[in-house]
Amino acid sequence: MSLEDKVMESLKAAMRAKDAAAMRTLRAIKASILLFKTSGSGETLDEAAEVRMLQKMVKQRKESAAIFHSQNRPDLAMTEEEEIRILEQFLPAQLDEEALEKVIRSILVETGATTAKDMGRVIGLANQRLSGQAEGRVIADTVKRLLNP
Repeated sequence: MSLEDKVMESLKAAMRAKDAAAMRTLRAIKASILLFKTSGSGETLDEAAEVRMLQKMVKQRKESAAIFHSQNRPDLAMTEEEEIRILEQFLPAQLDEEALEKVIRSILVETGATTAKDMGRVIGLANQRLSGQAEGRVIADTVKRLLNP
């Protein structure tokens, strides 16, 4: 079942339940899918593109929530956090810190990376392998920590 189909089913359920936060978020996902399809880029909306799109939406909302918290606007931050929880339902399960570290250590051994000079190559490879399973910032922080003991 494609993301679009899942969103439509969830939207119908949210409408029946009169869940305003879910409806707002699901409509935003639907709009992003429509924008992607009509962008004229020639790309197809495969699973990897869906994950990237959802991750981008989550990242935007996390940044907005942080700004709202810093401006002492918990009401607006709460709205963003509600939407994050709904968006995360459509993303693959995130790796915990231990599992992430294990994968990155195997990449370090595989590439022979030992210094900070190798960081870009390791982060790039980790981002490819862990697409959707961990945020890029978390991957980069873990690589930095492991290469700079």
